[in-house]
Order: sequence, then C-alpha cells, then structure tokens
Amino acid sequence: MTCVLHDGFGRQVSYLRLSVTDRCDFRCVYCMQEDMQFLPRKDLLSLEELDRLASAFIARGVRKLRLTGGEPLVRKGVMGLIGTLSRHLRSGALDEMTVTTNGTQLARHAAALADSGVRRVNVSLDTLDPVRSRVLTRRGDLGAVLAGIAAAKSAGLHVKLNAVALRDSTEHEIFDLLAFAQQGGHDLSLIETMPLGDTGEDRTAQYLPLDRLRALIAARFTLRASPHRTGGPARYWDVLETGQRIGFITPMSSHFCETCNRVRVSCTGMLYPCLGHEAATDLRAALRGSESDTALHRAIDTGLAAKPRGHEFQAGRLGEPALARHMSVLGG
Repeated sequence: MTCVLHDGFGRQVSYLRLSVTDRCDFRCVYCMQEDMQFLPRKDLLSLEELDRLASAFIARGVRKLRLTGGEPLVRKGVMGLIGTLSRHLRSGALDEMTVTTNGTQLARHAAALADSGVRRVNVSLDTLDPVRSRVLTRRGDLGAVLAGIAAAKSAGLHVKLNAVALRDSTEHEIFDLLAFAQQGGHDLSLIETMPLGDTGEDRTAQYLPLDRLRALIAARFTLRASPHRTGGPARYWDVLETGQRIGFITPMSSHFCETCNRVRVSCTGMLYPCLGHEAATDLRAALRGSESDTALHRAIDTGLAAKPRGHEFQAGRLGEPALARHMSVLGG
C-alpha cells in the first residue's frame, strides 16, 4: 500500500509524532506525577521496530517526523535510530526530522543530531529562574538545560523554545523568556496546559489562557499576525520591535482541530489519531505478526479511519483529567 494517508474527514496526514520512550529525567508538574510508574522496558518497541514503523508512515506520505518521549534522548541507542532514519532525509522522502527534548542531554548529542540531518530541536523551557525550575520539574537542573541549548546552537541546530503557560508564573517571566529567545535567535512557543493524566496538581489553578498572555505582551510590544507555519498547531505573531516570532498553541481556549495533519504513536506501538481521545489502534501486533508490512498498513488505515473531527478539551473542566493518559506517554 502506497496511497497517501487521509482521515475520515478528508484531512491529509503528513506529520507523525513518534514516542521512543515514556521515561523522563524530569517530573514536570503539568505533565506527570512525582512518583511515576514507567512501562517495563520489554513492552517498548525495539529500535528496529520503531524504524520499520516510521518508514511505513513515510512510505504513505508523511513528510515530517518528530521524535518525542517522555524524554527521547534518555532512550538507550536512540542516536543509532536517528542515524538510521536519516536515510529518508537523504533520499528526499522526508522533509524534516525533529526532536522534542527537555534539553538535559543536548550537550552530549547536539553535534551527532546535526550530523544525522536534524536541523531543528524543540526545547522545553518554562522558566529562567533556577529555583522555579526545580519546583516545576521537581528535580531538574536549569544549568544543564541552558548548556544543552548553547550546544545545540553551536552545532548549527535551530532551537525553538516551548514554554507551558502557568498562572502566577509565566505572567511574571514572559518578558525574560522573550528577551532570552531574542538574544539567542530562538523562536518561542507558548502552550496552554492540558488535562492529561493525574499529576497531583490542580490544573484549574495552573491554567493561563493565552489570550491573556498575548494581551500582556501587546501592551509593551507591537504584535502582527504572521503567515509562518511549521506544520504544527502553533499560530505565530511577529514582534515588530525585536524582529522575533512567538507561537501560541491554544488547545483549551481556541481549538485548531480543523487543520490537524498529524497522528501520534506511543513507544509501545499504539496509534493515537487524536491527542485528546483515548481511542488507539495496536500497531505492534501487526509489526510482530508478519515480516510483510501489509497488516501494518491495514492497521494504520484502521487507526486513521477512527480519527475524530476534534478533541473535547474545555477550560471549564480542568478540575479532573479529561484522560487517564499522562502527557509523557506521547510527548504532547
């Protein structure tokens, strides 16, 4: 099967977010519990299976591949996987392969990522305050993250910073984050927190709608809507005074589902056609059931047919998780 992937609503799927592990060296308060129970390693797809699965999607028209976690760079052997997948960049079958990371392992791997054809990494950076960083991550070392960002830039990687907007925190730090991004030549995307999994925290107290944050920025700077798109959900604004770009990802306050072009696959081979629904299709059984990819493509088609029109996140229902699945399972 080589036909291009479409869902039941006619949307072409050209973007795969592939999780390589659910493990992470952080325990961010909006993402997971402090005492997490991670999957047994035996339940994860092998690196060879991850390659075969990604390659099947690429054969069906996926042009953008993002490797996620958890924290993808803590997966043993992941750099070998990235190196193997880079053949699709060299052949022209894939336009872009990117990595979403918390930055702690970037100092070790930035040069190798660049050598493998990765041109861009997304780095989570919610604060520039070391004390606040340790509170938000429950253990993280901000210094290691900043060193990773510096190493990525030195290796020639474009760094996009991702900050989850949190009430009583981001409002006070947004201009520091903007200045850091501007000085480093990085784009910055702001993301609304989502009701995925029980984190042990009150998401109602965490939630900060991005229209409020955009108004705060607009009170100091001139914002102009930008036509720039990366294939993801962010909508960008140019800051005229500084020449930088800010992305706003608003799953709670302003859905963008009508233009969704992506699906997600977990490190266990479960295809999730929508981040906001539990429905998933097992691709691992198809992978392991035959050396031929016929059953795998059939399972992919089944999963795509189940893709809903949109998710059902609502800001007024943040008190309880909308889904039991934690953000770390698929990387957001």
